[in-house]
Amino acid sequence: MLLMTWTAGDSEAERFATARAFYVAGHQRQRRPGTSLVGFQRALARLPLSVLHVLFAAVRGRLSDVERDRRTGGFVVLACDGSRLECPRSAVLERCLGCCGKPDSAPMLQVTTLVLLPLGILWSWCVGPGTAGEHDQLRQLLPSLPRCALLVADAGYLGYDLYADIRRAGAEFLVRLSSRAYLYTEKRQPLKRYREGPVSYWPTKARQAGRPPLCLRLIRVAGRKGKDVWLLTSVRESARLSRKEAAQLYRWRWRIEGVYRTYKRTLPKLKLWSRTEALAYREAEVSLLALQLLLLAGVEPAGSATSEPAAGSPRRTLLRLRGEIVTTIGVKLGPWQQRWYKAQLQQVQGGGPGRKARRPWPRRKDHRAPKPPKLRVMSSRLKASANRRLQAA
Repeated sequence: MLLMTWTAGDSEAERFATARAFYVAGHQRQRRPGTSLVGFQRALARLPLSVLHVLFAAVRGRLSDVERDRRTGGFVVLACDGSRLECPRSAVLERCLGCCGKPDSAPMLQVTTLVLLPLGILWSWCVGPGTAGEHDQLRQLLPSLPRCALLVADAGYLGYDLYADIRRAGAEFLVRLSSRAYLYTEKRQPLKRYREGPVSYWPTKARQAGRPPLCLRLIRVAGRKGKDVWLLTSVRESARLSRKEAAQLYRWRWRIEGVYRTYKRTLPKLKLWSRTEALAYREAEVSLLALQLLLLAGVEPAGSATSEPAAGSPRRTLLRLRGEIVTTIGVKLGPWQQRWYKAQLQQVQGGGPGRKARRPWPRRKDHRAPKPPKLRVMSSRLKASANRRLQAA
């Protein structure tokens, strides 16, 4: 599944043939895998998701060296954001995933990820139906946080319960605020002169439930064209997180958007291939692992003890990886295996007559068959005119 995500191809069958040929080229003395894409999909659907989650945790444990090098002011900075993945309009997915956007929209999956800043390496992720909330998925990701983690998020992550859960998990947060947030101060302070200071976040529901206020810190960062950025953080000491450092960390948050762009456009996973619920979840989970390994492979090591590792181009890394796959297939496959691989490619690339299912398409007018033509009897005047034209011709 990882190789199918990395290789190039216009269809799943073509990607499967290339991935199988590369595996056979590297494991000549081992048992051959199956030759059918349908059989592979059936075996993948039977694989429990818990097995994949154990694998993801093991790979995340290998990122400890990168995490140790990327501490900023004693914090491991992680950006959090969510996005949706479009799925095929199959009847099974429409019934299982439902509609999460506009009426009659395509079925979708909701993905929430944590990205290690400033390199932009994927740390952990959570996949659910399109109707899942980003706050709930972030709560599921809290056990995967490293020690001394600092979560950076946009204005969509606002909530008393969410902040309390993050603090309970032993992490800190730095969140942008909007006009939806109501904060309390001990004395009146004009906004024009405000720079930073302690505030209390105590919504009405929390007061009515008898819960204590959250003592936080509000930071104002000068933005472009007079649009300032207001940041709320649980780090109350300026010595641990200064206003300049907070502004820099929030500017780094934009790199998570670049990670989603790499996932949807470079791999590409703008739209998933799988047409069943079980395969759609597994395709999304494994493709995110492929993205994590791709981003990690592009990290350039530090040149000296004082320099820091830098993130390379994911596109360049992917092209280099695809070149190695093609070279390995051309060198290590035997003559009979080469003939079999080329025959498989010709079969899947040639396609067939195809099939087209007649289903009602949303936001389109129903097709109407053309009506029969109208027949009229030619009059004597038209007959005489036609004869004159024919004789002249």
